Amino acid sequence: MIVCVCNNISDREIRQAVELGLRTLDELREQLGVATCCGQCADCAQGVLDTQLARLNATTLNATTLKRPVLAE
Repeated sequence: MIVCVCNNISDREIRQAVELGLRTLDELREQLGVATCCGQCADCAQGVLDTQLARLNATTLNATTLKRPVLAE
């Protein structure tokens, strides 16, 4: 979906930017141009950013969790 109509920025582009290391709305503004014109998309962009950061943190946490091996009977 298009998040920033003024600059034609999609939620996919925001998620990809987070994957590449952007972590704040200010960084999204600087790198993608999100919320630099009318500003109406700032809340939505922040929501997409927060959701993607939460997903990344959950994935990282699951990847570093040690699990005990299960022995077959």
